[in-house]
Amino acid sequence: MYRAHSVRIVAIGGGTGLSTLLRGLKGYVAPRHHNGSRYPIRDLAAVVTVADDGGSSGRLRREYSILPPGDIRSCMVALSQDEALLSRLFQYRFDAGQGLRGHSFGNLFLTALSHVTGDFTRAVQVSSEVLAIRGRIFPSTDQLVTLEAVLNNGRVISGESRIGRSRIPIRRVRLVPRKVKPLPDVLAAIASADLILIGPGSLFTSILPNVLVSGVAQAIKKSSAACVYIANLMTQPGETTGFSLGDHVRAIERHAGHNLLDSVVINSRAVPEDVARRYRTSGSEPVQPDREEMERIGVRCILGDLLEVHGVVRHSPAKLARLLLKEFAKKAPAA
Repeated sequence: MYRAHSVRIVAIGGGTGLSTLLRGLKGYVAPRHHNGSRYPIRDLAAVVTVADDGGSSGRLRREYSILPPGDIRSCMVALSQDEALLSRLFQYRFDAGQGLRGHSFGNLFLTALSHVTGDFTRAVQVSSEVLAIRGRIFPSTDQLVTLEAVLNNGRVISGESRIGRSRIPIRRVRLVPRKVKPLPDVLAAIASADLILIGPGSLFTSILPNVLVSGVAQAIKKSSAACVYIANLMTQPGETTGFSLGDHVRAIERHAGHNLLDSVVINSRAVPEDVARRYRTSGSEPVQPDREEMERIGVRCILGDLLEVHGVVRHSPAKLARLLLKEFAKKAPAA
């Protein structure tokens, strides 16, 4: 049973965090060519960072001058209704073969299809149809961009993979070129959204590159949708070492140039001590919630047990989706 009226959601990010979020939400999304009357989510649009320059994605980007396909491929698999065969095929990574080692089949498929169609965005659309995904996926821009970071010592480093490995605190990140056009579909999705979700994910290398695309932050600010940051569970060594929740939020607002966030979703369950101890050895700790500071700056805190631990700490896709729909959708699962 669901309450009346479904919602349109835009999820912004990249990497494992965005895929986790999408995997939890997809079961509530109305299928294509369906009026959506029985589903709490009428439309789900994922806006994915294109700053990746490492691994298979980086190689394909350099050799074929295409947008890095890795994060988009992972989002397609996350939204696929068949995570058995086709999704396993898209995620299959070659472990041998000259020139093939390290590439995933999905990355190669997207690369080939982008050359066949002449358009990477069109290749994403066709691939999404092959996987019969629930929702839509857009790169935040169709331009090739490079991510730069200005470190606290004034040094500038270039490249998403190098920035992620930096052990010097990051002052800010920026895109090269400075003026990067967003996809019109991205701005249209934001304009029509009822709920905009930012994160979870690597703050400086997965989340902020999307916000820095010209017009995206302004479109979010202008939108009547609730804008929600899904707080990371753990700090990321180097990238956000020692960051509290307030530090994450201030970095988003500073880079956006606007106060974007209405609410923040926080995990309320403690990370098991043995797991936390293992994370501490690599310089990672649970993100401290700073609830009083959030309330002081007018950002509402929403708490819930969102933890999933299977060797590593992750958000539970199912728990996160249920909490978001309960709090923000007019057609949330009935109690």
